[in-house]
Amino acid sequence: MSWLYLILAGGFEVVGVSGINKVNRERNWQAFLYLLGGFGLSFLFLSLAMNSIPMGTAYAVWTGIGTVGSALVGMLIYGEPRSVLRIVFIAMVLSAAVGLKLIS
Repeated sequence: MSWLYLILAGGFEVVGVSGINKVNRERNWQAFLYLLGGFGLSFLFLSLAMNSIPMGTAYAVWTGIGTVGSALVGMLIYGEPRSVLRIVFIAMVLSAAVGLKLIS
């Protein structure tokens, strides 16, 4: 169950980062609520995951999911560049997170 919490935490981290972009574009209370809700739920699920996953592993996987997810959202939704090197480095971050899961 802790790994599910950690995946949810990473997903909500992506929501929070998207909320930052939304606040920069719209500056209304709904955008701030989106941002705060995303990060709030992210930290909640991260803390639940850390009840049984070591802190270093949980934090590394959480930031990896947030990094990869935010980069993908940026490319797919916000029109950020989709270079081959960018995708290679995203794959490297993802493989590092999977590696941490496998050794934990």
